Amino acid sequence: MKKRTKIVTGALVALSLSLCFAGCSSQQAYVTSISPAGTTESGTQYTVTYSDGREETLTVRNGKDGADGQVTSPSIDEIYDKYVEEYGETTYADFLELYFASTEANSTAVVGTCLQSSLKVYSTFVTSSSTPSWGWSWSGGSSKTYSLSVAQGSAVIYEIDGDDTYIVTNYHVVYNGKSDEAANGGYLAKDVYCYLYGSEGAPKATEQKDETYGYSLYDFGEYAIECELVGGSITADLAVLKANTGDLLAINEDIREVTLSEGYVVGESAMAIGNTEGEGISVTKGIVSVDNEYIALKIDGTARYYRCLRIDTSIYSGNSGGGLFNEKGELIGITNAGNTEDQNINYAIPISIVQGTVDNILHYAKDGDETTNGAYKITLGIQVEAKNSRYVYDAANGRGTIIENVCLNSVDSGSIAEKMGLTSGDIITSLTIGTEKYDILRNFDISDLLLRVRAGDTISISYTRNGESKTSENYVVLASDHSTVQ
Repeated sequence: MKKRTKIVTGALVALSLSLCFAGCSSQQAYVTSISPAGTTESGTQYTVTYSDGREETLTVRNGKDGADGQVTSPSIDEIYDKYVEEYGETTYADFLELYFASTEANSTAVVGTCLQSSLKVYSTFVTSSSTPSWGWSWSGGSSKTYSLSVAQGSAVIYEIDGDDTYIVTNYHVVYNGKSDEAANGGYLAKDVYCYLYGSEGAPKATEQKDETYGYSLYDFGEYAIECELVGGSITADLAVLKANTGDLLAINEDIREVTLSEGYVVGESAMAIGNTEGEGISVTKGIVSVDNEYIALKIDGTARYYRCLRIDTSIYSGNSGGGLFNEKGELIGITNAGNTEDQNINYAIPISIVQGTVDNILHYAKDGDETTNGAYKITLGIQVEAKNSRYVYDAANGRGTIIENVCLNSVDSGSIAEKMGLTSGDIITSLTIGTEKYDILRNFDISDLLLRVRAGDTISISYTRNGESKTSENYVVLASDHSTVQ
C-alpha cells in the first residue's frame, strides 16, 4: 500500500438463540433465531431457523402457557427436550455447553460485522489565548497565541454511494464554541479525519507551522481518511461526513454500511462500539434500559432537551458518535451522552431520529441546490398532548412497548393542519406520506416522521373524532413549507 501522509493545513427478542447441535455431522448447523409463528390447538408455534438456512417448527404446549392464558416463550428446558427428540439422548450439561459456546460464537460474528462499519474520529480546531504585551512605552496591550486543538469521537459508515461514503457522528464532535472564530473559520471543525477499526492511528505534532497563525501542524499518518462535513443538526446532535470510498477501500476492502433497525424495545441487547477514552475502538454490551427519556445538553452554551434512549451499556469519553447495535448487529442508535456519576446510566440518539435526520441531510446535500444545506422540516401547526399512556405486551412476539393517545390540543389558524381539516380534540392515529402509512403510537412519532417529508409529497392524517374514525384531506407539500432544522 502506498503510504499517504496527511498534514493538517488548516489546522428475537430475548430468545434469539444460537444453538449448535452435535448430531449435525462435522459441518454443524446452529440455531440463528427463534420467532413466533402463530398458535394451534396444541400450543404456540415458533419457527426455528438454522445457520444452514433450514427451518423447522417448535410447538410450546398450552400447558406451558403463562398466567391468564398469556403465551410464554419456550424455556431452555423445552428446547432441550426438542433437541433430544430430534437428535437423540445427550446430557443436559453437554447441551448447555453447546448452547453457551454457540451463543458466544454467534455474538462474536455479530460484533465482527459491526466493526466493519465503525470508525474513530479526530476533529481539529484553531483556538487562541491572549497574553499581556508590554513594550518600552509601557502602554500595555495584549497579543494572541494560536494553537491547534484536536477533539476525539466515534462514527459509523451510514451509506456507501459510489465514490462517496457518508459517515455519521455527533454534532458536538465536530463543534467547538471555544475555537477562534476568525482563525478557525467558524465553530465547526476545520478538518476532520477518520480511522477504520484495525487501522487506527493518532495525530503527531510536527515542526511545521501554519504560515498565517503560527500554530503547529499535525501528521495524521498513513491510515487517516480525510473527511468533508456535509451538514448537521445541533438540535439532533448529529453530523454527516463524506469520505472518498476509494480511500476507505484502499485501507480495508471489507468496509460495510450499517444495517438500520426498525426500532428497539426495553430489555434487548445494546452493544456500543466507539473510541473509548480516545484509546481506540472498543466494544461494550448491555441492554436498553429506558425507551424514551429527555436529557439536557449544552453544545453551544444553550441548554436544549434531547430525546434519547437510556442504556446500561458502558460508554466513556470518546464514545460520542459511535454506533449502538442490537443482538442482530442492526443500528438502534448513536451514543451521545453519559451520566458521570453512574456508569450504568448512558444515552443514545434513537434510530428514528438518526435515520430521519441523516436521510434528510443527505437528500438536501444531493439535490443539486447549493442553497440547501443541513436538515429541513415542515410544521403542521399543532399542539399535541399524550393521554392514556400504557404499556402493552405482545405475548406472541415476546415484546412490549408503551403506547398513548396523541390528542390535538390546538390547531394554528392558517396552518397545514387546518387546511387538512384537523381540529382541537382529534386523536391522531396515523400519518401517510405518499403511499406509506405510519401508525402514531407516541406523541413524538409525528415529529420524527415529519423529517421524512419532502416537497411534492402528498400527506394525510387519520384520526378519531367523537369516536368516529376519519381521514383528513390530502395535502401536497410545498418547498416553501419547509424551514431549516437548526
